[in-house]
Amino acid sequence: MNKQELELRKKSPIQIKNKKASFEYFFVEEFTAGIVLTGTEIKSIRAGKASLVDTYCYIVNGEMWVKGMNITPYFYGSFANHEAKRERKLLLTRHEIKKLQEAEKQPGYTIVPTLIFIDQNGRAKVDIALCRGKKMYDKRQTMKEKEDRREMDRAIKHY
Repeated sequence: MNKQELELRKKSPIQIKNKKASFEYFFVEEFTAGIVLTGTEIKSIRAGKASLVDTYCYIVNGEMWVKGMNITPYFYGSFANHEAKRERKLLLTRHEIKKLQEAEKQPGYTIVPTLIFIDQNGRAKVDIALCRGKKMYDKRQTMKEKEDRREMDRAIKHY
């Protein structure tokens, strides 16, 4: 990911994050993928009505799918509204999918979506990460580091 992509991501009006993922997993490698959506789904995402809680990705027949992503039905949608928790296809290159498939076969590794954002062309994108699960002591260490950072920030603001 280059510097320009990071700047565009920060400017995105919609950033739906999977905050629990960074607590539960170590991120080994990150990718950006497109999502195949229907008309009312993109409208709901632009309104910020989506959630990445308990989502994961899997590969079937050389295609990447995301399961458990909740996109709330569009308020102004009619009979053509979408299903909230359907499985959605992710768009990655064949090389990236093959790389993820090989890595996922190793024990302890999984693929998790970490962020949904809107790119400069108005399309919804999702950042996915190849992750390795944390042990309990790793989680405690992460909590301790977060607490230390908070205390240092407080001390700096105090003076």
